[in-house]
Amino acid sequence: MRPVINRVRQLRKERLMTLEVLAERSGVTKSYLSKVERGQSIPSIAVSASLAKALDVPLDNLFANAAEVADITVTRAAERKSLTSDDEPGTRYEGIALQAGDKRMTPFMLYPPHDAGPAPFRDHPGEEFVFVHEGFAELLFPSLAVTLGPGDSVYFKATTPHKVRSLGDGERATVLLMVSDDRSGADTPHPHMP
Repeated sequence: MRPVINRVRQLRKERLMTLEVLAERSGVTKSYLSKVERGQSIPSIAVSASLAKALDVPLDNLFANAAEVADITVTRAAERKSLTSDDEPGTRYEGIALQAGDKRMTPFMLYPPHDAGPAPFRDHPGEEFVFVHEGFAELLFPSLAVTLGPGDSVYFKATTPHKVRSLGDGERATVLLMVSDDRSGADTPHPHMP
C-alpha cells in the first residue's frame, strides 16, 4: 500500500502541482486525494487511472519507482506486489510487471469479493481485458451480467460502468485484469468516483 501513496504525492510534487490542482484535473475530491496521499484510503483502478492521466504518467508509475523500470520484466507468482491488504473487504489487487518501461496497458491480479452490491460501478478512459484464471466471477454492467468460468474472458471499453464479483461459496475468483493506458484519450467524467 505505501508505494502507491508515496508515488502519488511524489509525482504531484515533482510536477509542482498543488493538491487542489491534482484534485481538479483528476476529478477526485481534494479530501479523498489527501486521504490517498496519507495512506488512509487506497484508490481503485478507476481513480488510479484518473490520477495517472492528471499526472501525465503511465498507470503503473503510481506503483513503481521510475528508476526501477525495465524493457523486459518477469514477475514470478510469489513476487506479485499486493496493492491492497489481505483483509480488504472489497476487491484485492496485486500488481504485475510494475517495473516494465513505457507501456500502454497495466496488468493486475484481481480477487473480487463475493458481494459487489455496496461497491459502485466504475468507469475510466481506456479499455479492459478480464480473464478468469480460477473460480467463477460475474462481470456486472448496469444492464448486463456476464458469468465467467476458468479460461473465459471479456474485452470492453472501460468507459462502460462496471464492477466484478466472485461467485460460489468458496475462495474468491482469481482474475487477470489488463487496463489500457489511455493518456491521450478524451477526458471522461467519473460520476461514480469519490
